[in-house]
Amino acid sequence: MDRLAIARARLDAHIDREGLKRTRQRESILEAFIGAGGHVSVEELLRAVQQSAPATGAATVYRTLKVFVEAGIAGERNFGDGQARYEPILEDEHHDHLICTDCNTIFEFEDPVVEARQTEVATAHGLTVRSHRHEIFGTCTLREACPRWPKAGGRS
Repeated sequence: MDRLAIARARLDAHIDREGLKRTRQRESILEAFIGAGGHVSVEELLRAVQQSAPATGAATVYRTLKVFVEAGIAGERNFGDGQARYEPILEDEHHDHLICTDCNTIFEFEDPVVEARQTEVATAHGLTVRSHRHEIFGTCTLREACPRWPKAGGRS
Protein backbone atom coordinates (compact mmCIF):
# COMPACT_ATOMS: atom_id res chain seq x y z
CA MET A 1 0.00 0.00 0.00
CA ASP A 2 1.38 3.43 -0.91
CA ARG A 3 1.80 6.31 1.54
CA LEU A 4 -1.33 8.16 0.40
CA ALA A 5 -3.46 5.01 0.73
CA ILE A 6 -2.10 4.39 4.24
CA ALA A 7 -2.86 8.01 5.19
CA ARG A 8 -6.38 7.82 3.76
CA ALA A 9 -7.10 4.60 5.67
CA ARG A 10 -5.89 6.12 8.95
CA LEU A 11 -7.83 9.32 8.34
CA ASP A 12 -11.00 7.40 7.46
CA ALA A 13 -10.72 5.34 10.65
CA HIS A 14 -10.19 8.50 12.72
CA ILE A 15 -13.12 10.27 11.05
CA ASP A 16 -15.37 7.29 11.80
CA ARG A 17 -14.20 7.08 15.45
CA GLU A 18 -14.61 10.80 16.08
CA GLY A 19 -17.77 11.35 14.04
CA LEU A 20 -16.11 13.93 11.78
CA LYS A 21 -17.17 14.87 8.26
CA ARG A 22 -15.42 13.77 5.09
CA THR A 23 -14.62 16.83 3.00
CA ARG A 24 -12.95 17.57 -0.32
CA GLN A 25 -10.75 20.13 1.42
CA ARG A 26 -9.38 17.49 3.81
CA GLU A 27 -8.66 15.24 0.84
CA SER A 28 -6.86 18.04 -1.03
CA ILE A 29 -4.83 18.89 2.07
CA LEU A 30 -3.98 15.22 2.63
CA GLU A 31 -2.77 14.81 -0.96
CA ALA A 32 -0.64 17.96 -0.76
CA PHE A 33 0.74 16.98 2.65
CA ILE A 34 1.79 13.49 1.60
CA GLY A 35 3.13 14.87 -1.67
CA ALA A 36 5.25 17.45 0.17
CA GLY A 37 7.25 14.69 1.86
CA GLY A 38 7.87 16.28 5.21
CA HIS A 39 8.90 19.19 7.42
CA VAL A 40 6.24 21.42 5.95
CA SER A 41 4.86 24.52 7.68
CA VAL A 42 1.21 25.55 7.58
CA GLU A 43 2.13 28.35 5.15
CA GLU A 44 4.07 26.03 2.83
CA LEU A 45 1.26 23.49 2.82
CA LEU A 46 -1.32 26.23 2.22
CA ARG A 47 0.56 27.37 -0.91
CA ALA A 48 0.64 23.78 -2.20
CA VAL A 49 -3.05 23.17 -1.46
CA GLN A 50 -4.15 26.42 -3.08
CA GLN A 51 -2.75 25.24 -6.41
CA SER A 52 -5.61 22.72 -6.64
CA ALA A 53 -8.09 24.25 -4.17
CA PRO A 54 -7.63 28.06 -4.24
CA ALA A 55 -10.46 28.77 -1.79
CA THR A 56 -8.73 26.89 1.05
CA GLY A 57 -7.66 29.15 3.92
CA ALA A 58 -4.86 28.98 6.46
CA ALA A 59 -7.24 28.20 9.34
CA THR A 60 -8.59 25.17 7.47
CA VAL A 61 -5.07 23.87 6.81
CA TYR A 62 -4.10 24.43 10.45
CA ARG A 63 -7.19 22.64 11.80
CA THR A 64 -6.75 19.79 9.33
CA LEU A 65 -3.11 19.30 10.33
CA LYS A 66 -4.27 18.99 13.95
CA VAL A 67 -6.70 16.28 12.81
CA PHE A 68 -3.83 14.54 10.99
CA VAL A 69 -1.76 14.58 14.20
CA GLU A 70 -4.67 13.13 16.19
CA ALA A 71 -5.17 10.46 13.49
CA GLY A 72 -1.52 9.40 13.61
CA ILE A 73 -0.80 10.63 10.09
CA ALA A 74 1.43 13.56 11.00
CA GLY A 75 3.96 14.49 13.64
CA GLU A 76 4.37 18.09 14.74
CA ARG A 77 7.93 19.31 15.18
CA ASN A 78 9.48 22.60 16.23
CA PHE A 79 13.06 23.05 15.08
CA GLY A 80 13.69 26.36 16.82
CA ASP A 81 12.76 28.67 13.94
CA GLY A 82 9.51 29.77 15.58
CA GLN A 83 7.09 27.79 13.45
CA ALA A 84 5.65 24.32 13.72
CA ARG A 85 6.50 21.89 10.94
CA TYR A 86 4.72 18.68 10.13
CA GLU A 87 5.96 15.42 8.67
CA PRO A 88 4.17 12.21 7.73
CA ILE A 89 4.54 9.36 10.24
CA LEU A 90 3.01 6.55 8.26
CA GLU A 91 5.44 3.65 8.52
CA ASP A 92 7.31 2.19 11.43
CA GLU A 93 10.27 4.32 10.54
CA HIS A 94 12.45 6.41 12.74
CA HIS A 95 14.89 9.12 11.88
CA ASP A 96 16.61 11.94 13.69
CA HIS A 97 17.27 15.51 12.58
CA LEU A 98 20.20 17.84 11.97
CA ILE A 99 19.08 21.48 11.71
CA CYS A 100 21.17 24.35 10.36
CA THR A 101 20.42 27.44 12.46
CA ASP A 102 21.67 29.75 9.68
CA CYS A 103 19.61 28.51 6.74
CA ASN A 104 16.99 26.36 8.58
CA THR A 105 17.71 23.35 6.37
CA ILE A 106 16.61 20.11 8.04
CA PHE A 107 18.60 16.96 7.30
CA GLU A 108 17.18 13.57 8.28
CA PHE A 109 19.56 10.83 9.36
CA GLU A 110 19.52 7.32 10.75
CA ASP A 111 22.43 5.89 12.69
CA PRO A 112 22.31 2.49 14.42
CA VAL A 113 25.27 3.40 16.65
CA VAL A 114 23.45 6.50 17.97
CA GLU A 115 20.29 4.44 18.52
CA ALA A 116 22.18 1.72 20.41
CA ARG A 117 24.03 4.26 22.57
CA GLN A 118 20.78 6.01 23.52
CA THR A 119 19.39 2.68 24.67
CA GLU A 120 22.54 1.95 26.68
CA VAL A 121 22.40 5.34 28.41
CA ALA A 122 18.70 4.94 29.21
CA THR A 123 19.24 1.43 30.58
CA ALA A 124 22.11 2.65 32.76
CA HIS A 125 19.67 5.12 34.30
CA GLY A 126 16.94 2.51 34.78
CA LEU A 127 14.79 3.73 31.90
CA THR A 128 13.18 1.74 29.11
CA VAL A 129 12.97 3.87 25.96
CA ARG A 130 9.47 4.08 24.49
CA SER A 131 10.16 6.90 22.06
CA HIS A 132 12.52 9.80 21.58
CA ARG A 133 13.28 12.81 19.41
CA HIS A 134 16.87 13.53 18.56
CA GLU A 135 17.55 16.98 17.11
CA ILE A 136 21.04 18.37 16.62
CA PHE A 137 21.37 22.09 15.92
CA GLY A 138 24.41 23.54 14.15
CA THR A 139 25.51 25.52 11.13
CA CYS A 140 26.36 24.35 7.64
CA THR A 141 30.12 23.90 7.41
CA LEU A 142 30.12 23.64 3.62
CA ARG A 143 28.85 27.14 2.95
CA GLU A 144 28.97 26.73 -0.83
CA ALA A 145 26.64 23.70 -0.52
CA CYS A 146 24.21 25.46 1.82
CA PRO A 147 20.95 26.03 -0.08
CA ARG A 148 20.20 29.39 1.52
CA TRP A 149 23.64 30.80 2.26
CA PRO A 150 24.32 34.09 0.43
CA LYS A 151 26.58 33.33 -2.55
CA ALA A 152 28.25 36.73 -2.84
CA GLY A 153 28.80 39.57 -0.42
CA GLY A 154 27.16 37.64 2.39
CA ARG A 155 28.20 36.61 5.82
CA SER A 156 31.62 35.15 6.53
